[in-house]
Amino acid sequence: MKKTLTIIGFLAVFPVGAALADDDCFVPMADWQPRDAVAMLAEENGWTVRRIKIDDGCYEIDGRDAEGRAIEVTVHPATLEIIEFEYEDDEDDRRERNHERRDDD
Repeated sequence: MKKTLTIIGFLAVFPVGAALADDDCFVPMADWQPRDAVAMLAEENGWTVRRIKIDDGCYEIDGRDAEGRAIEVTVHPATLEIIEFEYEDDEDDRRERNHERRDDD
């Protein structure tokens, strides 16, 4: 009985783990679009780019949308499909600006 419950517990958790893995982009670097193409995607959408980085094998754009709201966009490196689009918390943004000001002093 204990073995059966262990197996059922594993099977119940397994699909969740598989779904979480979908956030990562597993694409050979040879198949990636260049960073300039990501910048062009941002420009076409009216976004101002602060930084383009690689996170979990995906491109990640940190910037602002056309209304000036802080955004974080995850982009598939081969297809340039938008995987995730998030509005950032303004409080975090203010904290970051204050930190940058202190570094300049």
